[in-house]
Formats: sequence, structure tokens, C-alpha cells
Amino acid sequence: MTTAIPSRASAAAPCRRVRRLGISLAVVLATLALAWQLAAHRLQQEMVAALGPRSEVGSIGLAWGGVEIRGLRIAAAPGSGWPVADELRAPRVVVTPDLWSALRGRIGVHSVRIEDGYISLLRGRDGQMQVLPALLGRRERAGAERRGGSLPAVRIGDVQLRGTEIAFYDASVSRPPLALRLVDMQASIGPLALPSLDVATQIDLTAGVRGARAGPEGRLELRGSATGATRDAALKLSLRRVDLLALQPYVNRVAQGGVRRGTLDLDLAPTVKNQQLHAPGHMTLSQLELGDGNFAGLPRKAMLAFMNRHERIELDFTLEGRLDDPAFSLNENFATRVASALGNVVGLSVEGVVEGVGSVVKGLFGR
Repeated sequence: MTTAIPSRASAAAPCRRVRRLGISLAVVLATLALAWQLAAHRLQQEMVAALGPRSEVGSIGLAWGGVEIRGLRIAAAPGSGWPVADELRAPRVVVTPDLWSALRGRIGVHSVRIEDGYISLLRGRDGQMQVLPALLGRRERAGAERRGGSLPAVRIGDVQLRGTEIAFYDASVSRPPLALRLVDMQASIGPLALPSLDVATQIDLTAGVRGARAGPEGRLELRGSATGATRDAALKLSLRRVDLLALQPYVNRVAQGGVRRGTLDLDLAPTVKNQQLHAPGHMTLSQLELGDGNFAGLPRKAMLAFMNRHERIELDFTLEGRLDDPAFSLNENFATRVASALGNVVGLSVEGVVEGVGSVVKGLFGR
């Protein structure tokens, strides 16, 4: 009996298939690497153009992980009334392109990571919020100049803030503007679809809360999702041990003569669906020591008598209304609900305090 011996050709066939598979895989990987390099290079060019004339960059180039910017600074416009010299500073920013968007010929960003950054925000005397006008203002003007007023769609998968400080200046309540600082911010925000904002954005943010003066540091946590285009949202906001003296210009509108000390805790869970707002909240004022004058429309004697019996004031309230109703005012809704809760807690007639608190909150929010 004889045994068939495989031919050299049949024995070499599996080896050829392995080699072809290896070559194909190498070609695919090389193509993806080239596409990634081209996407990163294009993204670098777009970023240089977007930064604008008021920006300073120590260096910008391709690095492992994407486009790396070192020593980024965006100065405030001279004579603009901006309260500080810079709109943004960041020792290091890494922008990673999205490979699959690049393969489809689109501009896509997988992630933006800002390390140890500084961003300043300004609320003007008219109550309007201004955020990075050097960048966002230029983008809006560029969109208006294009036919149809539209800009190319850009999707950012995730914006990461690590050890970032947000300096918030509010010129609507004091001169010079009130300064509040969110320090050591750790945040993940995304995805962002620009400019449409028609995708639900997940938010996970924590930060310390400080005023301009030295004092205890409060804590802020914000988590949930929000869709800018529709206003749909499901969020949970938490403030802990925020120093009322850091909020003194706001407090002065609530407490005639201000407060000498105290802390604020706040839990708020706003949801918005089809323009309908529902936001149950719980507020706690602790270690409250009043200055001279009334508090939120309530007689000072009544407040002092209540605080002599209690270490803190706790209020439950719910904000509700339709955001697309021109007659609905979130500020007035907040004023009425908090006034009602405060009157019930202290034991006074609600009707006697709603008007006072309403005017306070209107002034507080510039409306």
C-alpha cells in the first residue's frame, strides 16, 4: 500500500494565503495610518485658521494622539471691557482627529483635551453671557458671511477639561464685576454637533467654587444630558458648602445689609421634554448670620426668631413651566416657588413675601 505525498505546490498554498493576508493587513493599516496623518494635518490647518489674530501659540504640531498645542493664549480684545487680560490660557491642548470622519471626507474631532487651562466668561450689564468671543464670535461672523449663513458641520466626540479654572465675571450685579471661580474642574462633555447642537450631549463635571476673597471652598457637581437645539435635558446639579460671602453682591439683593456669614447647599434636578420644564429642588442655608435689614422680603425679627430655634433653613420647591411660552419667566417662577417655601418654613403669609422675593430675583438675574 502506498501513501500519497503532498506536492510542494499544495504544501506552499497555505503559506501563500498567510502572506497575502499579511500583505493585505499591512496595506489596510498603512492606508489607515496615512488617512490619520492627513486628517491630523488638515485638522492642524483648520485650528491655526480658527485661533484668530489674538492668539499666541508656543508650538503646534503633530504628536502621538493628535495635534498638540503648547503654550496657547487667547488675549481679550483691547478696549472691549473684558475684565481680565486673557479669554483663554492652556499649557497643553491635544486635539485628536476622528479617523472615520476623515475617511468620509468630513471634519471630525474624536476628542479635545485641555490640561491646567484657564477660561474667563463675562456676563455683561445687559445680562448677556459672553463665552470666548475671539473664537465663537469669529465663527458666528464667518457663518453669516457664507451663503445661507451656515458653517460646515463639525462633530466633537468629547471635550475633556483636566485641572481647568473657569473665571466667571458678572457685571450685571456690581462694578467692578463680581468674580466667581470654578477651580480644579474635571469635566467630560460630549458629543457636540456644531453648529446645529442637535445631538444629546452628556455632561459630567465637578469643580471647586471660590469667590474673589479668601474663604472656604464649595463644591459643584453637574451630571446628565442636554440637547441645545431642542432644549431637552435631564440634569442633576449639586452645590455644597458655597460661601455666601463669595456671593455677596447677589445676597445684597436678597438681604438688605447683606449677611455676615453662611453657606448654601442646593440640589436641583431639572428635566425638559418637549419644552416642558420640571425641576424639583432642595435648598439649605446653614450658619446664617444676617446683617442689618430684612431678608428676601421677610421681616428681620421673624428671620432672627426662626434662626434662634433652628441651625439651618431648608426649603423644598419645584420649578415648572413651558420654555416656549413667552409669558413664562424662569426667574419669576423661581422667585415665587422659593418665596412660598420660605414663607411656609418661617411661618408667615406667602402673599406677604412673594412680591419682595420676586423683585429680588428679577434684579438678581437682570430681568
